[in-house]
Amino acid sequence: MSALPGSSLSGSRLFESSLLDTLIRQRRLPAILALRRIGSALRGACAATVCALSLCACIDISMPVYQRPGTPTKTAWSDQKGAPVSAAATIERDWWKGFQDPYLDTLIDQAIAGNFDIQVLAARIDVARTQIGEAKAGALPTVDLGAGAQFEKSTGQPFVRQYNLATQVNWDIDIWGKVEKGVRAQKAEFHATEADWRAGYLELVANVSSTYFQILQFDDQIEQQQKTLATNRQILTIYEGQARNGLVPQTQVLRQQAEINRLTNDLYELRRSRALANNALCTLIGVPAGEFELPRGHLQERVKLPVVPDGLPAQLLSRRPDIVAAEFRVLEAYNLVGEAKLAQLPSIGLTAQGGTASFALNDLLKSFTFGLMPSINIPLLDPGVRAHVKVTEAQSKVAEQQYRVAVMGAFEEVENALVNLSAHKQQRTELQQQVSRLQIVADQIQAQLRLGVVSQLEVFETERTLLDAQQALLENHQLILSDTVTLYKALGGGWPSVDVEAQAKEK
Repeated sequence: MSALPGSSLSGSRLFESSLLDTLIRQRRLPAILALRRIGSALRGACAATVCALSLCACIDISMPVYQRPGTPTKTAWSDQKGAPVSAAATIERDWWKGFQDPYLDTLIDQAIAGNFDIQVLAARIDVARTQIGEAKAGALPTVDLGAGAQFEKSTGQPFVRQYNLATQVNWDIDIWGKVEKGVRAQKAEFHATEADWRAGYLELVANVSSTYFQILQFDDQIEQQQKTLATNRQILTIYEGQARNGLVPQTQVLRQQAEINRLTNDLYELRRSRALANNALCTLIGVPAGEFELPRGHLQERVKLPVVPDGLPAQLLSRRPDIVAAEFRVLEAYNLVGEAKLAQLPSIGLTAQGGTASFALNDLLKSFTFGLMPSINIPLLDPGVRAHVKVTEAQSKVAEQQYRVAVMGAFEEVENALVNLSAHKQQRTELQQQVSRLQIVADQIQAQLRLGVVSQLEVFETERTLLDAQQALLENHQLILSDTVTLYKALGGGWPSVDVEAQAKEK
């Protein structure tokens, strides 16, 4: 069975053919059959390897370049009519200082230091930071060390003692970058938790400010309500006197008494609401509810209305922490898809072993045995790996949609805040004019009273109308302050913008 000239037999087949000729001539049939089995096994192993590599070559591990999920664009806000301004000139980092209230600044500092919700978010940042190291550890070798002893005694046999010491090093080589994809995903989660903290920080500052304004408004409302109640009691006294003289019916007295009952009930409700808001402020600043009470004050005297410029750029939304966090989680999902796809490729590992054994402890370290075993694991059929790829792709789509939800929600929040702020400012102009005119009427009625032209009842009725208008103006002042806080929060506060796409390219 010599090879013909120009044949395409491989080297192994040529060697096998020559060896078979020799064995046939020597009439060694068992050896011939054994050699044929070995050759068949080698050819089968080679065929299986080639088939496995061919299957791996058909696996789709391609990943598109990361891009920010598409969302509807918005160039400007519908309620803005002024000239465009820059983001840096619009919102400062400590934007709440624009209210010019040092006591509010103190409360916010106390809340940042003592609030437990913000501390939970800070702890999650530490968790995400340590998980980056955990992900990186997947590319490093592991080392195990073991030691043992065996003691054995059989009947009629001498006592046997054996000591052993062994170590093993395992290293799964990350030749495809699967571990690196996991590290990138975890880094994106770390940045997302940082943005979560900033969002929580912004939420905390906004809640402290709004609650503080609300408590001061309750204080002014309680004071106004007490004045209104005192005026109505004076009116009741007049009605009672007129009823005794038959000038007005008794129903007028009952109607006025019912009005006093209503005003008294409203006063109790205001005091209850003030106590609840104070308890909420305690929790925000990290103090047990009931252990702190905000000193009474006047909202209009202590808190100034900041100027919000027109022409706010829509690009301000890029600084919103919740949008930044949502995009980082899109980047995280993107890298997890890449990690899952790379898990379909063969993995290469190295295992090194070394050890020694001896019947005497003092001879344990005199001789060693070492071994090195490289290995390759080719995933021919692993439904779990393929299914995990589909799971991560589906989760990536969820993250993209959540990002779009965050952007669309931000558009609505800013538009609503601008609409409310504009409307309440327009209402403030009307209320100021109303209060000013009613004050003139009250002064003239008071002058006519001194001249005896009008009655005391008409004076009290005018004062009651004026107090109602002042109450409405006070509520309007608090609404404008809350609208301003909401707008700052909706625009992302004073945090700088973050370009997640640029960070993805850098990493």
